[in-house]
Amino acid sequence: MSEYKLSASLEGHGDDVRAVAFLNSKVVSTASRDATVRIWKQISSPPPTYDCTIASHGSGFINSLAYYPPTSEYPEGLIFSGSQDTIIDARQPSKASDDNADAMLLGHGHNVCSIDVCSEGEWIVSGSWDATARLWRVGNWATEVVFDGHQGSVWAVLAYDKYTVITGCADRIIRIFNTSGKLLKSIKDSQDVVRALTKLPSGHPSGAQFASASNDGVIRLFTLDGELVSELHGHESFIYSLAVLPSGELVSSGEDRTVKVWNGNQCIQTITHPAISVWDVAVCRENGDIITGASDRIARIFSRDQSRQAEPAVIQQFESAVKESAIPQQQVGNINKEKLPGPDFLKQKSGTKDGQVQMIKEDNGSVTAHTWSSATQEWIAVGTVVESAGSSGRKTQYLGQDYDYVFDVDIEDGKPPLKLPFNLSQNPYEVATKFIQDNELPISYLEQVANFITQNTQGATLGQTTESQQAAGADPWGQERRYRPGDAAATPQAPPPSSISETRPSVLPQKSYLSIKSANIKVISKKLQELNEQLVSSGNKDVSFNPPELEAVLVLCNELESKGILPKEAATTEPGIQSVIKAVTKWPAASRLPALDLLRLLAAATPVTAQTLYEGRDVITAIQHSGVFENPVNGNNAMLAIRLFGNLFETSLGRELAIRKFDDLLRMVSSVTTSSSSAPNRNITIAATTLYINYAVYFTTEGRAESADSAEHALQLLDELSKIFAKEKDSEAVYRGLVAVGTLISELGEEVKSAAKDIYSLNSVLGKLLSSGSGREPRVKGVVEEIRKTLS
Repeated sequence: MSEYKLSASLEGHGDDVRAVAFLNSKVVSTASRDATVRIWKQISSPPPTYDCTIASHGSGFINSLAYYPPTSEYPEGLIFSGSQDTIIDARQPSKASDDNADAMLLGHGHNVCSIDVCSEGEWIVSGSWDATARLWRVGNWATEVVFDGHQGSVWAVLAYDKYTVITGCADRIIRIFNTSGKLLKSIKDSQDVVRALTKLPSGHPSGAQFASASNDGVIRLFTLDGELVSELHGHESFIYSLAVLPSGELVSSGEDRTVKVWNGNQCIQTITHPAISVWDVAVCRENGDIITGASDRIARIFSRDQSRQAEPAVIQQFESAVKESAIPQQQVGNINKEKLPGPDFLKQKSGTKDGQVQMIKEDNGSVTAHTWSSATQEWIAVGTVVESAGSSGRKTQYLGQDYDYVFDVDIEDGKPPLKLPFNLSQNPYEVATKFIQDNELPISYLEQVANFITQNTQGATLGQTTESQQAAGADPWGQERRYRPGDAAATPQAPPPSSISETRPSVLPQKSYLSIKSANIKVISKKLQELNEQLVSSGNKDVSFNPPELEAVLVLCNELESKGILPKEAATTEPGIQSVIKAVTKWPAASRLPALDLLRLLAAATPVTAQTLYEGRDVITAIQHSGVFENPVNGNNAMLAIRLFGNLFETSLGRELAIRKFDDLLRMVSSVTTSSSSAPNRNITIAATTLYINYAVYFTTEGRAESADSAEHALQLLDELSKIFAKEKDSEAVYRGLVAVGTLISELGEEVKSAAKDIYSLNSVLGKLLSSGSGREPRVKGVVEEIRKTLS
């Protein structure tokens, strides 16, 4: 049978193409981390050319896609897309660019990472990071069945037939359910996370009925009784996707940059991509073409039919891109160059199987990778192995390998941080997945760890120098150790997202104060010492710590690390706090970060922080006069200062100070959250709305009886929050702001409630929030519903 060759490259997405689907032989759909679904229609042939329309789908990554064939009710069929925002969007292709979908399926509590359709049963099944799969009846749109019992993310779902659902999970177990939700079988033969499932055609030569693929790079063929029939070996890394051709052949794609075509147990063709990951592969049932989605932001169609293949020059361009692509060494493992064969090997030796990889030491000393093509009986160059991405910059060594970054990740207070190595050539989600597996952490940490990597390497690109990396957002304290202060923010206890028809527990009013106390004390201590030494060596002894001051600060750090709290006696604690305030107010702005982070912790750890005066000023006044909130604003410094203010609510003396300084605090925070001159800073806004929640809790609990000003202060908070809602798009910030608003209006009587409705037009604000991207989140919808009930 002839080989697949490139038919068309579909370029336009702004980020990884995570999911692909054929609607018919002339129309395909793609979904991306750029938060769009695109529909591509063939406009001419030969050679095939395509044009696309865009369906926007909120602000979250779109990771899954499925096409439901036409019915009398939906004559065009339906495109289902699942997103990081927990929602499944269902829409007919002609509504691609409309604001309103045919349906929004609400119920999952986390990223929707897999969808499959059962057209004969008129339902779809979805899998999520929330450790459940759900069955949805087309037209009804509510969750009909929840398949639970999973101990990790449900990465793969398969609507095997109208009676059977199969799931693949991060807990390495394949589960077979009937459509009423009863578990029929658990299969534990997989050695790693199960990432893909597909149904095999009836009468498959192996006798198997479905196939699975996992992070161990192995495809396994099973019967419905759970019997492992066969294993297909050939991929060199994670396998992300499986599909079956009309011929019965199997197609797979994965992290090793390849798509492989399997006939029986044999790989008969390997298609290497000029990308790190081939996330998804789908087949056209009409003509056997395949489409792939990859990390280089391109979807590609391949065909065996010469009449549907691209022009030879375009095919040659694709093959050259593969040949010239760089392969990170960590993707192929350790290589001993001295033992590699030279170029003559490629002329003298044949491969033993399709897709076999051979490393060659070229005459110039570089290492190139080649794969064997069974069809053409030749070695094909697929790239040059590079020692590490960004090799022109400074590298950090960890366990004998060089990395662009080695992060410290705090998982539990009081325990040493875990090391998270990362190279810019790697995929953040796959590094995060491996990190979680290696350290046996809950899969629920996956998104947080992946976002941590993305945020801390934002703007950095392959091949940058150390200087340019730092300018683009690298560690302001140096490349040796990335430090992200207080990254694990406290979150109000939100109910688990549910479908519209389910009962949602109440969130309002918030009764407890929120604090942000996670930190790496050792790193803070080390950085304070390093920065202090720099000040001394540069002649700034007037602002640096003298030996007794430094010793007092280190004592505080040791106490915090060992106990988490500090003595209430001012005599033993106050000198160290005064020294920290000195660094916060006197050191250069670029050097204040670790001192601010330590002061944030001290605010929650001891009431002495609220009592301490430095140069006659309390901690809030000292910060007010330090220039932290003056232009140009250092975002990290401002964020940590606001977190510090929020942490004061952990002690009674801290609350008294925060209430006494309410007007000053509000002016400072407002200057950086509602400034018309710049876009909102997500981290600052989240810190601010957390502070406002704490004020709301105080004014509606202990302060309600103690202060006649509670209602007036509440109106001031409503004013600030309404300004935030007018600009902020981030769902976390919006959610926290809504919790603060809801707490105030539900507890402080008609005066506050009337002002919210009449002065601040809260009903209108709520409507706008629901129509925005953040309004798609079930928790945001839930708290909006509670606020509306209070207002009615």
